[in-house]
Amino acid sequence: MSESGFLKYQRQPDAWKAPLDRLKSFDEFHIPADYETRMEQASRCMHCGVPFCQSAIELKGMVTGCPLHNLIPEWNEELFNGNDQYALDRLLKTNPFPEFTSRVCPALCEKACLNGVDSEPTTVHDNEFYIIENGFEKGWVTLCPPQTSTGKSVGIIGSGPAGLAAAQLLRQRGHEVHVYERDDKPGGLLQYGIPNMKLDKSVVRRRIDLMKDAGVQFHCNVEAGRDLSMEELKNRHDALIIAAGSRKPRPLAAQGMENVSGIHYALEYLSASTKSVESQKKPAINAKGKHVVVLGGGDTGNDCIGTALRQQAKSILQLEVMPEPSETRQEDNPWPEWPKIKKTDYGQQEAIVLFQKDPRLFSTTINKVHAKNGKICAVDLVEVDNHFRPVEGTERTVKCDLLLIAAGFVGIEEGLKDSFHLPVTARNVVETEPSSHKVKNSSLFVCGDAKRGPSLVVWAISQGRVCAREVDHALMGYSNIEG
Repeated sequence: MSESGFLKYQRQPDAWKAPLDRLKSFDEFHIPADYETRMEQASRCMHCGVPFCQSAIELKGMVTGCPLHNLIPEWNEELFNGNDQYALDRLLKTNPFPEFTSRVCPALCEKACLNGVDSEPTTVHDNEFYIIENGFEKGWVTLCPPQTSTGKSVGIIGSGPAGLAAAQLLRQRGHEVHVYERDDKPGGLLQYGIPNMKLDKSVVRRRIDLMKDAGVQFHCNVEAGRDLSMEELKNRHDALIIAAGSRKPRPLAAQGMENVSGIHYALEYLSASTKSVESQKKPAINAKGKHVVVLGGGDTGNDCIGTALRQQAKSILQLEVMPEPSETRQEDNPWPEWPKIKKTDYGQQEAIVLFQKDPRLFSTTINKVHAKNGKICAVDLVEVDNHFRPVEGTERTVKCDLLLIAAGFVGIEEGLKDSFHLPVTARNVVETEPSSHKVKNSSLFVCGDAKRGPSLVVWAISQGRVCAREVDHALMGYSNIEG
């Protein structure tokens, strides 16, 4: 490992297409750097004796470092030394799906990088992207059917990142694995919750095809609890995992919303867009020529902005109930804590270039919806204080033909909870035995957002890995799955 790369080279992340160019299509806008640049960037890794990047430690209620405990210094060293295949081996040892995390993860690893103390962190995210995509290009990424069968069968409800991670590991172990997905294609939020410009669906299909070749069986358009009861699924399988996510949306409490069209939850909108991109048909929910208001300042809200702009929205306004963050770390938010700083993501960047202003309003929400002939036409905004109480005298009305609610999620959906008689916590996620993925007072297992609550793809993958090991141990009395 070069011990001085961080002194020789400045951080050079992969480039993005210019905003106006990338708005012309739903294609991925990430532009990978050349091999020499990636080697130089890998040399910036300091090869720390105790690497925070792979720690996933919780500080003040927020996690910094990789939840998968990726062996980042190891594969950076192999990348720098030109050992691409061994770098891939070290990457895949902890992360079954680097092609997903290298595209959509907010890089918790980089926030914990020691280089970030007085310089810029190592480009872990982009190095990971190079390693996995180079591996696919060279034909090194394969999944083979297991050589022996355990004779055990596992059913998995949900084909998002948690369900896929559990399915792949359990199949490699030798179990028969069946994945049940209520949508028409597997992938969960990877397929219908993340827009194509961030994660092209060919990348999802590529992984699904590998898993099918290895013997994982997918059953789409099948909703557990409706098309198949818990009893039927238990009779089919020796173990059952719930990986159905935490997809109950947080509602908007505003006046005048009843029986008004033009109001949609973010996932409904993003799903409709993805289906239209794949089918090349007009989207069921279209922002073209409309004044769009997005309620919610997180990644999903930003994805709504990017999608609406590609559909040629007339205007964009994004509302965030939280106060505007600072541009830089404050003294009470030191490294390696998660940096509580203002992030201007791709969709917001595009809106700024297109409309010459930031689309965001902070400390602001909606308190009333106006409709004309049953369709939304305007919303009343109001500023809120630090306790989220409306500030008198700050009300104003803005045009709105399409309201997208991206205010987060509040746990598992009622249908699954009721049909499976699932115990839930105060956060409306499935309650488990202490330090376990086993559902409390049940033979079922649970992983991903259904257990943890709304979170990141990387956390879902981590949950799926650990759950797979626990299920394997329950079936076999021991496990050689690395969870």
